[in-house]
Amino acid sequence: MYWCQYRYSLKNTKMKISNLLFIASIILIMSCKPQTGNPLLGKFNTPFEAPPFDLIKTSHYIPALEEAIRVHEQEIDAIVNEAAAPGFENTILAFDRSGDLIERVSKIFYGLNGANTNDSMQEAAKEITAMMAAHRNSIRFNQELFARIQTVYQSRLESGFDKEQLRLVEKIYDDFARNGAALPEDQRNELKKINERMSAISLQLSQNLLAENNGFRLVIDREEDLAGLPERVVAAAREEAAGAGLEGKWVFTLAKPSWIPFLQFSERRELREQIYSAYTMRGNNNNEYDNKELFIELMLLREQMAEMLGYENYSDYFTSDQMAGTPAKIYEFLYKVWEPSLKRAKSERDDMQAIIDRRGEDFELAPADWWYYAEIVRNEKYDLREEAIKPYLAIDNVREGIFDLTKQLYGLSYVERNDVPVYHQEVEAYEVIDHDGSLLGLLYIDPHPRPGKRSGAWCGTYRGGAWREGERIVPIVTIVMNFSRPSGNTPALLSWDETLTYFHEFGHSLHNLFAMGRYDRTSRSVPRDFVELPSQILENWAAHPKVLKTYARHYESGEPMPDELIEKLQNSKYFNQGFENAEYLAAAILDMDWHTATLTAQTDVNEFEKQSMDRIGLIPEIIPRYRTTNFGHIFGSGYASGYYVYQWAGVLDADAFRAFEESGNLYNPELAEKFRKYILAGNGIWEGMEAYTLFRGHEPSIDPFLESKGLK
Repeated sequence: MYWCQYRYSLKNTKMKISNLLFIASIILIMSCKPQTGNPLLGKFNTPFEAPPFDLIKTSHYIPALEEAIRVHEQEIDAIVNEAAAPGFENTILAFDRSGDLIERVSKIFYGLNGANTNDSMQEAAKEITAMMAAHRNSIRFNQELFARIQTVYQSRLESGFDKEQLRLVEKIYDDFARNGAALPEDQRNELKKINERMSAISLQLSQNLLAENNGFRLVIDREEDLAGLPERVVAAAREEAAGAGLEGKWVFTLAKPSWIPFLQFSERRELREQIYSAYTMRGNNNNEYDNKELFIELMLLREQMAEMLGYENYSDYFTSDQMAGTPAKIYEFLYKVWEPSLKRAKSERDDMQAIIDRRGEDFELAPADWWYYAEIVRNEKYDLREEAIKPYLAIDNVREGIFDLTKQLYGLSYVERNDVPVYHQEVEAYEVIDHDGSLLGLLYIDPHPRPGKRSGAWCGTYRGGAWREGERIVPIVTIVMNFSRPSGNTPALLSWDETLTYFHEFGHSLHNLFAMGRYDRTSRSVPRDFVELPSQILENWAAHPKVLKTYARHYESGEPMPDELIEKLQNSKYFNQGFENAEYLAAAILDMDWHTATLTAQTDVNEFEKQSMDRIGLIPEIIPRYRTTNFGHIFGSGYASGYYVYQWAGVLDADAFRAFEESGNLYNPELAEKFRKYILAGNGIWEGMEAYTLFRGHEPSIDPFLESKGLK
């Protein structure tokens, strides 16, 4: 959407003259002439008005954001200086509609800074983060603006608002109140400094982690040290070495498609230990990228902020507007799953130690050994090896399987668009078409790792879906992964975990594509412990034999995965679940402990972590999925004290999928329509549990979740 064409609908004849004058002032402000030469500030002359990535340079971002901040400040001033009494249109709606340009520029910058960064972008990020933090503060603590919002909020129940309007009023008011707008001036000034410092620390922690990811390479120059590795893993390492100018050698990195297969198959125990130690020690090496001191400072600032806002600790603050409600309920849930998970993990450890002993290998199982011996257990117990599965999981086939699933459920279709600008040659772009032939949105898929991409997988937007003058502004959605690369003439063959991740992230994209709320603030606004429901439920279809048959086809012959192999996959669904649950839960509990503890500047990060894990009885053969110094989820505020949400939402997704199973039709159109309406599209209206019970008819049972994990 061209930012200088910001529009309001003037069709409501009941609107007061003062509101019309107010809107006219907004239009006047927005009719400014964009800076010439900066592609971020003009109309995007591209299909779907997608970002012109090919034209944008790092030098464009800061001037564009300076202009965006100036425009946003004028929008806020217009609201504050409106002569008429505060009302929904001239205050709440005007605030909700403000900031289009700053949204545009910041979404593009932060999206690329995560997916395709470089040194100059990382330098710019420091200045931009400071600019954005200061600007957010200027709005959060604007007393005249807050007073107008508060006036509307206080009379909301007598104002005849519909349910969606009422929710918008309450959300915007809560945003200000929860961030300290009502504090005395001296505390507001202190909180401004805290917010700005926390933003800077979060960025530095993430940049340090990326540097640590890129700073390690396991270089192998002897062929005998490749013992046990499948040819496709060796070929990928050979290509990685060639790309680094190390012809004739093999390079393994801390990208998941590199280090995990190495741990699974390498017969060189000392090399397995070397790469796994490098992975788990990221940010904890007492070098220029060490995160310990920064992390403690961040925890202390979060604690200070929470106390200033009247909360016992940061976790108390975070959970107060989540489904869980309190830290105590989160701990109760995590411990309920922890005990059976730990019991199962101990049994799995004993199975692996028995293999070590049987082979006459004189050592105790160590964390770096787990993947290698787990693969042996899978082969012995289930006659199944990862290498037998991967030829049926070519990345394009998995994508087409997801496309087919969403066609069956929602009637969607996809058209690849090679005329849409992309920011890297590996990125794919698809036009997404709804069941009625209307345009639903644009989707980018960015599948493979590279040095400029942070680790993990995520979904975001370069433009959120919105409504302007009664017209739909379609979203531009992106899913970013770090999946196995093609090698030579062999296409990218995914692991089973990568396949589930693909379905998972696509579920997030559907949430963004389907969200139809009338207001920017509340559309797709769900609690953090609800947001993983739309993603995780798709994983249930991924593993179902009926769905597997539609996409799991051999990359050479095109033959579907044999029934015998599907049966083995089904029989092994509980394989390694003790480990997977235990390492995840250990990290979730560690996150909670950090955000509920009373800390000092002298708190020792490694000792705190050890005491946390000792308290819950984590066995030494397992390390938390993320250690403190590389726990990227909690560096920012999104998942801080919120890593628990994946299994909390797991209860929801297992119960929701049970509804489809019980109906006798995995693609039940009535259930799919209800899921779309209440969970994916209409979340501008309902809160988490209310939306869920409207879909399901009752609150979720934990039993399907426990059964799915082999814990019951």
